[in-house]
Amino acid sequence: MENNTFQQNPSFIGTGDVSSVRTFMANVFSYMTMALVISGVMAWWFATTPSLLAYLYNVDSSGFITGRSILGWVVMLAPLGLVLAMGGLVNRMSGIAMLLTFIAFAAIMGISLCYIFILYAASAIVKVFFITAAVFGTMAIAGYTTKTDLTKMGSILTIGLIGIVIASLVNLFLHSDTMSYVISIIGVVVFTGLTAYDVQKLKNMGEQVATGTETAQKMALMGALSLYLDFINLFLMLLRLFGGRRD
Repeated sequence: MENNTFQQNPSFIGTGDVSSVRTFMANVFSYMTMALVISGVMAWWFATTPSLLAYLYNVDSSGFITGRSILGWVVMLAPLGLVLAMGGLVNRMSGIAMLLTFIAFAAIMGISLCYIFILYAASAIVKVFFITAAVFGTMAIAGYTTKTDLTKMGSILTIGLIGIVIASLVNLFLHSDTMSYVISIIGVVVFTGLTAYDVQKLKNMGEQVATGTETAQKMALMGALSLYLDFINLFLMLLRLFGGRRD
């Protein structure tokens, strides 16, 4: 997400005062929290409802999951399409349309994450969630309060993120537990740093955007999407490291 998308739009000229920044950031975190709640509810609902889970996974006669169904693959890939749609059509979509797309993204993302309740115990998921929240909150505060420009760090972390994506795709074929472990460790570092970087970038954006406008709403939604992805990916990386799979 680029923070100069609306630089030529007069409605994107803000006052830069503290109250405007706080209002913008409050909206960002409100949207993010809403998305996390929606995702959590949908993941739990599908994971605990066999009839719904059957739509996503193929099950053999013994009741064991043998793979994803066609719908399961669609659900897994759909969030990526919605992210690209929000980013590519941000100038064309209305604030309401973007909000509905964001809600749909959170719901489908939650459905795609229902597998974690199959692989990990609920107690482990809750424990790692609170660990993630603590790490995310600490880095968010650091990103908001630091006077150091994190732009260079963000560029390095973005390269690391690309590396993680490539390594993860390769490991889909290798099925290496060691490689998965290494990817998870690097992922924790990358998404921890990206949290601070994204929060600082959003703070700077909040100094420019005019509060109360549709532009402000859309930029807050894009900011919430960015932080949501940081949180979810950090959570998944920590869960792989400390969750302890069911036997």
